[in-house]
Amino acid sequence: MPHRHCEPDPASGIVPPPPSDVGPVLARARALQQAALAGAPLQPLKGKYVGLISEDPDSPDAALFVAAAGGLGAQVAQIRPSVARLGTGSDVEPAAMWLGRLYDVVACEGLAPGTVRRIRAAAGVPVLDGLAGESHSMADRVHELDGCGGVGADDDEGRRFLLQALLLDLIA
Repeated sequence: MPHRHCEPDPASGIVPPPPSDVGPVLARARALQQAALAGAPLQPLKGKYVGLISEDPDSPDAALFVAAAGGLGAQVAQIRPSVARLGTGSDVEPAAMWLGRLYDVVACEGLAPGTVRRIRAAAGVPVLDGLAGESHSMADRVHELDGCGGVGADDDEGRRFLLQALLLDLIA
């Protein structure tokens, strides 16, 4: 899959780092991996509150996000959009404003792009979209963690460390 280094990722709205800037993200992922392998995982998001909006909290992407953010010390609350009144009606903005008061960052998995844009506009905190998904522009970089502690290119652990490095770049 080709990288789009100058355009925002269609899922998250975040501009991925250009090829020359990916090195620090990978270096951070390797450092997180080495700390975990040494039995001293880093928890730089301790004290941060993250709201994860997903209609399916048991989906692989939601589970990966919870493992990554929780592994960094964040408290992650899973929120179903239907329960939080984050459908397509006029309730999106008021609900998003409350989410912005409750959480340091809001992550969305599996929501419609228009809904995410409305949440992002009203929340007043960083709103991430699809960061844990395999379609995210950085997901295929996990193979670059090969040779570091035996984590392979298709290994979920490698994806988790890469996601943690991205989270730290975006919200720490």
